[in-house]
Amino acid sequence: MHILNKGLSDQDTYRTIEKTAEGVFRDRGSKFLAFAYPVHTLKQINSILADLRKKYHDASHHCYAYRLGASKEEYRANDDGEPSNSAGKPILGQIQSHDLSNILIVVVRYFGGTLLGVGGLINAYRTASSDAINNARIITGIESDLIIIRFPYSLTNEIMRIIDEEKMKIRDQEFTDSCRLNALLRKSRTKKVMERINKIENASADIKNNITDPE
Repeated sequence: MHILNKGLSDQDTYRTIEKTAEGVFRDRGSKFLAFAYPVHTLKQINSILADLRKKYHDASHHCYAYRLGASKEEYRANDDGEPSNSAGKPILGQIQSHDLSNILIVVVRYFGGTLLGVGGLINAYRTASSDAINNARIITGIESDLIIIRFPYSLTNEIMRIIDEEKMKIRDQEFTDSCRLNALLRKSRTKKVMERINKIENASADIKNNITDPE
């Protein structure tokens, strides 16, 4: 497992994986293929699950767990037909023990003809998930808000100074007599920066949506 630590400790930061990683575990003929993905939305998760079910349509089970957000309050574990808590829970346990978020782990099982028992299944799903995480590069992510800033062209220098000071990432911009730009701002700074911009005459800042963004 490779860890990138940038010294960020605010409540809007989280640990996640940089890109997709894989793991594998075998026991008495059964094969467990683990796939770990960095994710941000339920829509993205559902799309990945659908693709894996299509690609590994002949597998016995597609068990998974995920956790989202810097607060880590949104999560789910799914056993996909395996005995209760024998698959999804140990997968989620690995996510929790490595303190990860914005991650989906799917373990695809091919049954080898021998029953492993609940204890054997727990070990298999846990070990396969751990292998995928150990093959991943851990990075620090920042939970961000997408801010829409509107201002007259005459305020461009003042607004861009704020953008630079706050290290905001501009997503798109439009400069005419009436200017607009969308920029990512780390969530812990959103309230103060919006107040600062909204105090400027003829300028305004609003939240477009909440997203998570890798640092």
